[in-house]
Amino acid sequence: MNRIKRLAVLTSGGDAPGMNAAIRAIQLTAAACNVEVIGFKHGYNGLFEQEYKTLLGHHVQNIIQRGGTILKSARCPALQTPDGPAQAAATLHQLDIDALIVIGGDGSFRGALEIAKHYQGQIIGVPGTIDNDVDGTDNTIGYATAIDTALDAIDKIRDTADAFERIFLVELMGRHSGYITLSAGIAAGAEQIICPEFGSLSPDDLRSVITPIQHAQLLLGKSSYIIVVAENSYPGGTTALAEALSHAIGIECRACILGHIQRGGSPVGADRILGTKLGAFAVEQLLQGAHLQMAGEINGEAVLYPLSKTGERQKAIDPFLVRWQQQVGSY
Repeated sequence: MNRIKRLAVLTSGGDAPGMNAAIRAIQLTAAACNVEVIGFKHGYNGLFEQEYKTLLGHHVQNIIQRGGTILKSARCPALQTPDGPAQAAATLHQLDIDALIVIGGDGSFRGALEIAKHYQGQIIGVPGTIDNDVDGTDNTIGYATAIDTALDAIDKIRDTADAFERIFLVELMGRHSGYITLSAGIAAGAEQIICPEFGSLSPDDLRSVITPIQHAQLLLGKSSYIIVVAENSYPGGTTALAEALSHAIGIECRACILGHIQRGGSPVGADRILGTKLGAFAVEQLLQGAHLQMAGEINGEAVLYPLSKTGERQKAIDPFLVRWQQQVGSY
């Protein structure tokens, strides 16, 4: 077994519900193995600002149910400078850090790979992002909670849509991935789903959205109609799409943009369990010598996946659900 005496952990990029569960598992697992844990605050900025603290058992008590991250998170422009990765590595060497665990998405992992070029210790990643766009794991920490948050909002919007018999477009986050949009849209029974995996949508393609609306009106008459839209799916955003549809079909269409509300809230059980599992697994694998790997879960089994490949390709959403959604006539 590899002898690691001191390891560090940081949370980087967008926060995700369940990150605290991972931090807790890392501290508890390391403590059981007599390994000291240092927590860097505000992501990679903590390496440059020397902002850190030793994580003890009482620091991780009663945090598993909390959203966000007790270590805070932030973007780090300093890491992107020519000397940034070397400076970050120098801090790790100065503090005698034998290993670093990075909880974040593919951008955070790219930063870790740059630091690894100058760092003599081990690095392992834990996938924490609501977007679920990291390859090498079925789900990322925060994804399940983001779906439930979006679903709760869509259900409420459906109530007012029914009352006024209106068309609502609900925009969900996901960056360039339709994972949240497809899952939440299907779970909410949305009439249409628009996401990157279904093809690009431009002002010239509005007929593909309008035709299903008109078909539904012929069958059901005037009724509520929900379209779930992934961010960055239409030039000018979902508000512009709603305005274009209102003008084209003569019916008021309202846009609701959920935004960062999807990142907040108490993590659901699935994210608490996944965060715990991957955090503990990351520590165990570091002690076994793992380096430049990501701790993920595939088919219920904890696995290692090369850190360099996590963002190499676009992670495909469920092909069966894509086929089914297109088969029933939605965009």
